[in-house]
Amino acid sequence: MCTSIVEIVRAQGMAKRGDDWFPLAQAVVAYDHARHAPLGDVITLDFINTGLEPGARAGVELTLETARNLRAALDRAITAAAFEEAEVRGKGAPFPHRNARSG
Repeated sequence: MCTSIVEIVRAQGMAKRGDDWFPLAQAVVAYDHARHAPLGDVITLDFINTGLEPGARAGVELTLETARNLRAALDRAITAAAFEEAEVRGKGAPFPHRNARSG
């Protein structure tokens, strides 16, 4: 059964395939049958640059549990990065616990 669950977003960054890096243009998140992993349905992440040759792609197939763990790790890293950015730019921390931490 195909799920037809597909989300496409613009992406900025770099991806690696083999020894080569290429700039990203899109990220595709899908839920469907695994094509390469010996699993059933998986979350697939494809990082693509459609302006380059067809091989300009880095793909990952993840179980739902792994995808959930990755999402949680991304959320934690993004929250910490936002805190660091606020401190570096002198805007103060976006979190109430900042005052207790600094002094």
